[in-house]
Amino acid sequence: MDTVELLILLIGSLAVTGFARAKGLPAPLLVTAVALAASFLPGLPHIEIDSEIILTVVLPPLLYSAALDVSWQSFQTSIKQIRRLGILLVIVTALAVGAAAYFLIPDMTWPAAILLGAIVAPPDAVSAAAIGRKLGLPRRVMTVLSGESLINDAASLTLVRVFTLIIAGASLTIWQDLGIFALAIGVGLVVGIVLGVLVHWIRMRINDPVVETIMSILLPFVAYVLAEDLSGSGVIAVVTAGLYIGYNSPKEGYATRLQERPLWTSIDVILEGFVFALIGLQLNSVVQDLVESERSLGQVVTAAAVVLAVVILVRPAFVFESYVRNRFNGRWLRPLRIKLSRGHRSLRWMRGSAEPKLNWRELTVISWTGMRGVVTLAAAVSVVASPTKIPAQDTIFVIAFFVTVGTLLLQGLTLPFVIRALKVQDPAEGEEDIRSEMRLNQRTTEAAIELLDKRRPDWAQQFGQEAVDTVVNRLKLRLERQAETFRRDAEEEESEERNAPVRLRGSQIQDIRRELLDRRREIVLEERERGNLDEEVMRRVLVTLDAEELAMDSAQASRSRS
Repeated sequence: MDTVELLILLIGSLAVTGFARAKGLPAPLLVTAVALAASFLPGLPHIEIDSEIILTVVLPPLLYSAALDVSWQSFQTSIKQIRRLGILLVIVTALAVGAAAYFLIPDMTWPAAILLGAIVAPPDAVSAAAIGRKLGLPRRVMTVLSGESLINDAASLTLVRVFTLIIAGASLTIWQDLGIFALAIGVGLVVGIVLGVLVHWIRMRINDPVVETIMSILLPFVAYVLAEDLSGSGVIAVVTAGLYIGYNSPKEGYATRLQERPLWTSIDVILEGFVFALIGLQLNSVVQDLVESERSLGQVVTAAAVVLAVVILVRPAFVFESYVRNRFNGRWLRPLRIKLSRGHRSLRWMRGSAEPKLNWRELTVISWTGMRGVVTLAAAVSVVASPTKIPAQDTIFVIAFFVTVGTLLLQGLTLPFVIRALKVQDPAEGEEDIRSEMRLNQRTTEAAIELLDKRRPDWAQQFGQEAVDTVVNRLKLRLERQAETFRRDAEEEESEERNAPVRLRGSQIQDIRRELLDRRREIVLEERERGNLDEEVMRRVLVTLDAEELAMDSAQASRSRS
């Protein structure tokens, strides 16, 4: 891909993404559909995909950005569900797909068949997360989906590595296979933690938002490449570093946080559009390869359709089997383990830990979020470009592409309908978030008032009694007014809940506040045009208004984010 083709692809994908966002459509699906249609335009050059670029340039920032937004507390709470979906389901899917491919494709060996299964095993949560946030999926569901997407790529790519070695002639025992997994996870965790701690330590001391942001941009690439060079999982390293930085970001300067959030959002939009456009543009070349192939066209299409069906059906079967088994464990086995563990402290490990309960509607949504994406595409391309002779090499790529596009269109297009039909929303969660914000604002304001009273004598000795009294009294009066406002808002909120049959939703209030901010900006510009306002003063006022709107948008996003 030359520079001109890259620019055209980026601009085209961004244009389609912008249109989709403006119309409230799922951008990844629309970009893929447009690219699929564009792939048959006459004269369109064939765009080659470099798997190394996808894995080292596109994947790390997408994973890192997602990890920054994941709540570490929620991640810990849902770790059992995330681990089952992100690791065990990947293995089960790889084996199921491998069995189907082995019996459907004549020259397919068992290692090559499981390699295909590992390639198509990991779902890509980009489009699912976008749809879920837009439709207000409960936080516990979004946490599971986001957490799964952070670790399933590592499991899939490690399986690909193992079975590529086996196909190349390496005789690996089951213990050696497990050793490769353990090494990948261990090295990835160590690299991610060390780099995360180091970057956080530096950012706490330099107080330079520009340099801190550049360090954040470089971190996922350094973590991925370093971990891979040490035979570890670059995915685990990036995710670990992102979780650590995200958890500790409140300790860093506010300017860095304000600068990084829109930057990472912009990077996500560009890279996601780029990847899904690449997926769609491969359709023409895949069709040509099928026509020119010596294999039976019907045989390959049949195998691809069966693998797609297996990929789609294995997920709900696994999700609900886990649900039934956990219900049985929770009702019978866990009470028994708790009873046995009361006899001695050393047996407390038998109790296990409870995990968030998900109802059948939420599990149905989770089971239908199996769209494949960037990792499946990159892994399939790496197989085609591999110097190792892999059985049914061309067929593996065709099937992987078929599964990626099929899941994007079948599940991606119907997922909003499934969410709406099952009514998997939790309006009370948003209301509780608002009340929590009010309580927190009130508590922080009251704590600030207490600090003023406590520190007044010290400041008086240092700066003079009269000067300190003037400033402290003014600040205290302002804070008391704020505390009173928070209390009044909370009381009005509760009163409206009890008495008002109809009231404005949070998004409607946000629209009104945004309209007021727009009007204030218009006044600023009018004063500038009349010559009554200096440009420097105008910029400072606009920064204040922008910060107010950013805080409003961030609060709204935090209530819908996993």
